[in-house]
Amino acid sequence: MKRWFALALLGLLVAPTISTSSAANDVHAFVRGSWKQLRETHAGQPLVVHFWGVTCGPCRTEMPEWGHFLQQHPNLPLVTVDADLVPNDEAAVKSMLAKSGLGSAENWMFDDDFVERLRFEIDPHWQGDIPRTLLITRSGVTTTIDGVADFAKIASWWNDQAAAGR
Repeated sequence: MKRWFALALLGLLVAPTISTSSAANDVHAFVRGSWKQLRETHAGQPLVVHFWGVTCGPCRTEMPEWGHFLQQHPNLPLVTVDADLVPNDEAAVKSMLAKSGLGSAENWMFDDDFVERLRFEIDPHWQGDIPRTLLITRSGVTTTIDGVADFAKIASWWNDQAAAGR
């Protein structure tokens, strides 16, 4: 019995999980408190947070555009969060990020069966529609883009943020 328990415990310790390190191509587990952690980590600097999903048709079309945009703006602090209403496979999320050229961005994935709780922490009025992008200034002022992103608007916002930081 002890041997079985030890093997089971070992299996849990080495089982594949969503990564929590910061290396490129990692996907962090977005759980309760992750939004607060993100905001604290990026406090005092502009930040773009893009919510998307593997099963979201517009997201699948838009993600390569995000990759291209990030190539054009390599200093853009971009965080992506896979916020699908249905649980996603980490491999599918990583594959879509890699194909879109976003493997090196700071990537997260909802990792809670009660996704409504996670959405509520981000914005109590958010009903879960994706894609959704938040533009957050150094002072914490947030502009929300619901639906497919307007990259001209984001470029203009980023240029204003970069100029204000000089």
